[in-house]
Amino acid sequence: MWHDSILGTVGNTPLVRLNKVAAGAPCTVLAKVEFFNPGGSVKDRIGVAMVEEAVRRGDLRPGGTIIECTSGNTGAGVALAAIAMGFKCIFTTTDKQSQEKIDVLRALGAEVRVCPTNVAADDPRSYYSVAQRLAQEIPNSVHLNQYDNPDNEQAHYDTTGPELWEQTEGKITHFFCGSGTGGTISGTTRYLKELKSDIKTIGVDPFGSVYYKYFHTGEFDEDEIYPYLTEGVGEDILAGNMNFDLVDDYVRVDDKTSMQMTRRLAREEGLFVGQSCGLAVAGTLQWLSDHRDEVKNTDIAVVILPDNGFRYLKKTYNDEWMRGHGFLDEAVDFTVERVLKGRGTSSKMFSVAPDSTLGDAISFMMQYGVSQLPVMDSGSVVGSINESVILNHLIEHPGARLEPVRTIMKGPFPIVSPRLELVELSALLDQGSGAVLVPAGDDGHYEIITKSDLIRTLAGSSRNGSSSNQKS
Repeated sequence: MWHDSILGTVGNTPLVRLNKVAAGAPCTVLAKVEFFNPGGSVKDRIGVAMVEEAVRRGDLRPGGTIIECTSGNTGAGVALAAIAMGFKCIFTTTDKQSQEKIDVLRALGAEVRVCPTNVAADDPRSYYSVAQRLAQEIPNSVHLNQYDNPDNEQAHYDTTGPELWEQTEGKITHFFCGSGTGGTISGTTRYLKELKSDIKTIGVDPFGSVYYKYFHTGEFDEDEIYPYLTEGVGEDILAGNMNFDLVDDYVRVDDKTSMQMTRRLAREEGLFVGQSCGLAVAGTLQWLSDHRDEVKNTDIAVVILPDNGFRYLKKTYNDEWMRGHGFLDEAVDFTVERVLKGRGTSSKMFSVAPDSTLGDAISFMMQYGVSQLPVMDSGSVVGSINESVILNHLIEHPGARLEPVRTIMKGPFPIVSPRLELVELSALLDQGSGAVLVPAGDDGHYEIITKSDLIRTLAGSSRNGSSSNQKS
């Protein structure tokens, strides 16, 4: 038996039990190993589906050009379909992506435009905007738009979901998946829950993506958006294919944990996979550990491993790159946790209530020598306030001292992991938030970190800082 083209080899990837890395898990953990697809990733499934459907609808005609914004893997899948069906490709990607990914796309005959990462999605320089512009300028072209194209989600409903159901003989109880465009997690879950409604789907998100907070609060918080290094997962937009109604929970994993788990999967399981695979497995094990009392030893958890490790040889599998980012244990650990340790003994994190007056907030700041305060209501962080905001308001409204804080408070300070790298912390503080909060236990307490804390850490000082207010 043979296939008429390379496209016939897409799908039907194996399930592999995780043994060593999941040794402490409360149930069986199986990995869906997507690098067995010919283009090396789960995105081959949607690449073929989106191109075939564009042709069927007449959106793409003979000799046409396919345009897509991609972190690399979708582009490879689309390129394979284009080769088999006789189309040209232009891909836009970001300067965050590995050189190996860009090289693969060019090796497959595609033109690649590299765009800046750290710009807003609607910025004309973003890889989203450049793809849209090219589709308008080039005759007989189509922008596939994997983020909002329903053919993406449908591809996983038609293939990934049925494969998991058949491979586990319907015994799957938990499904773990990273999410970028949302197609994999939404399409697979939609199929599985139609057959077994009590299957739990848990999304795994990197710190710096908006999905985790949006799922838990319904708020699209731009303050949650900041640079992170794990490629091909998470978003700074709400993709049209991301159906949060199908998801039961979300967990977050930091870059260091993702990178270290990626290397563990290669070393301990023989799975030479990419960065988002490490993130997905780390999130799976974290969630299963946190919900140990709810999980039975007969349960079967499946996690998607999206791609292979060959696209990260100069990053995750390079000791110098890992060491330079503080991802190796032997390296100096430049994380939020180090800032907290370097600050010395914690003291109470000062806060005000939303119904406190501006006069009370001013007195509080003067008494304790702080310039910004979290606003807390019944133990929850609901906002923030700083001396500049108060000062500007009082200049315009001299009699406003009796107004409640809630009238001028800003959004809450971002809540970050203790494992967040200092480069990412610095980016957050530079975006205007001025401070971040760090969970300090299971009782809802936080510690606050400001720019002055970061400066003291980088300068090598270990003395306590009076401008930082610690535990709440």
